[in-house]
Amino acid sequence: MHGKKLSSRERILLAATELAKEVGPAHLSLDAVAARAGLSKGGLLYRFPTKAKLLEAVVEEHLKEHDQALRAEEENRRDAPNSVAEAFLEVFLSEYRHKEPPPSGVLAALAENPEFISPIRRYNRQLLDRMQAQSSDHASSLITFLAIEGMRSMQLLDCDILSDPERDLIVQRLSALLRNAGPDSSKSTDAKVTAAGYRPSPTAPG
Repeated sequence: MHGKKLSSRERILLAATELAKEVGPAHLSLDAVAARAGLSKGGLLYRFPTKAKLLEAVVEEHLKEHDQALRAEEENRRDAPNSVAEAFLEVFLSEYRHKEPPPSGVLAALAENPEFISPIRRYNRQLLDRMQAQSSDHASSLITFLAIEGMRSMQLLDCDILSDPERDLIVQRLSALLRNAGPDSSKSTDAKVTAAGYRPSPTAPG
């Protein structure tokens, strides 16, 4: 939402996210959000009549912005193997390069109402499905998804213990993994794991 003149709605959502990071999700108030956005409280309530509605919009905006950035990167890799996974990695890299703050407004929304995790869970499931549908190796796309989501979650929860060189090493290894991924090797991988002594649980009868 940066780099252009923001609408009142965008200013409100940005203010909510910034304040959630500064004062903590539990202390976020509509009065403070209105003041930060440069609006009267009545102007804020006209657009978001409750704090829950505001935080629901924060979650929706976060997902929309991420999806727009992801699809733009996908377009640059049209028809390439692992295009969605590589685009996902590039979006994370862009956030990292530009020192984008973690989406603290999302954390505030989850503190207000845990049910706000549902659209995030759906989005992530759909994203992972798309990554695997466009992948030459499902394991590589799955590893990429889990590594990036793990790093983003540590940043969001303010418990990021990685140094820059460590993070760079992870990103370089993921990039190489996606570039060098061959045909889906899930069957051979399963066979190797079983040979090593692990036995998957039997499927429960339907």
